[in-house]
Amino acid sequence: MTNLFDPVQLGELDLSNRIVMAPMTRSRAGEDDAPTELNVEYYRQRASAGLIVTEGTQPSANGKGYCRTPGIHSAAQIAGWRKVTDAVHAEGGKIALQVMHCGRIGAKANKDAGAETIAPSAIRAAGQMFTDTAGMVDFDMPRALETDEIPALIAEFGQATRNALEAGFDGVELHAASGYLPMQFLSTSANKRTDRYGGSVENRIRAVVEMLEAMSEAAGPGRIGIRICPGVVFNGIQDDDPAETYSTLLRAIDPMGLAYLHLILLKSPQVDGLEVAKASFTGAMILNDSITLGRGNELVDSEEAAAISFARHFLSNPDLVRRFREGADLQRFDRKTLYTPGPVGYTDYPFMIG
Repeated sequence: MTNLFDPVQLGELDLSNRIVMAPMTRSRAGEDDAPTELNVEYYRQRASAGLIVTEGTQPSANGKGYCRTPGIHSAAQIAGWRKVTDAVHAEGGKIALQVMHCGRIGAKANKDAGAETIAPSAIRAAGQMFTDTAGMVDFDMPRALETDEIPALIAEFGQATRNALEAGFDGVELHAASGYLPMQFLSTSANKRTDRYGGSVENRIRAVVEMLEAMSEAAGPGRIGIRICPGVVFNGIQDDDPAETYSTLLRAIDPMGLAYLHLILLKSPQVDGLEVAKASFTGAMILNDSITLGRGNELVDSEEAAAISFARHFLSNPDLVRRFREGADLQRFDRKTLYTPGPVGYTDYPFMIG
């Protein structure tokens, strides 16, 4: 029987086990959005995961949405991430960078001077976000990208991938869920374009396909993954027919030979994401969303999943793999310290003794 403690090969990523640490924003980047020694310790502690997928990391100044999130577009950021990857590798772990361009989910108070909030269309998302300087503020009204700007936008994802390799990452994941820029291109509610990047489903998937092509060219497809969540309505996103959108997207990218598809399982009245993925994608899948250890073992044994990712459990259990293996109790995380600066609720959760 295959279980979560068995090794697995995802493209060029050779994992010692199938327990993946899911990407989680923690809002603890340092000056100029560069990782610090605190981030080094956080990821080092969790290196027993078969694969760590980092928090969402902006490929450019325009891509930043939330306060205190890291980037991968400056020399200081690359150097900071290199310390992280060195620490994880020293513990025998593997780590992938998640590239997250927030698009219209942004606020000027969180951005560098001169940075813009951009999107496929000039449609403001309903909702607010936290800023350190002004508290809760409405999302910005985004500026719609011109058609001739999109090649440079796509190139940012290729450059972010090259920068990630320079920083020592084993792989790179495209965040195409949660209502951020790639999902904005995919969705009928956020994309009202009339050029080759909007309208038909084939046009709406084009930007995401081109992002993955640029990333694959930079690192090889066997080091690239993509995270999706068909049917999610987070950050004001809607889609008239997510089953059509995601089946078309997955059929288009299936021949690329990506390392994995990272699928968030969502109970949506519009679409069964797992059924769509199984019908349209033949590569390895990492499944996510409140999956128990027992259910995870069933999913990998049945070959519905190659691996399972865990988020909340990894927050408060840096030694989650050991706790799962030994059937130990899991510590609960403190929701109040999810996004607060400093080590409390970040690097101070204890390991098992003995």
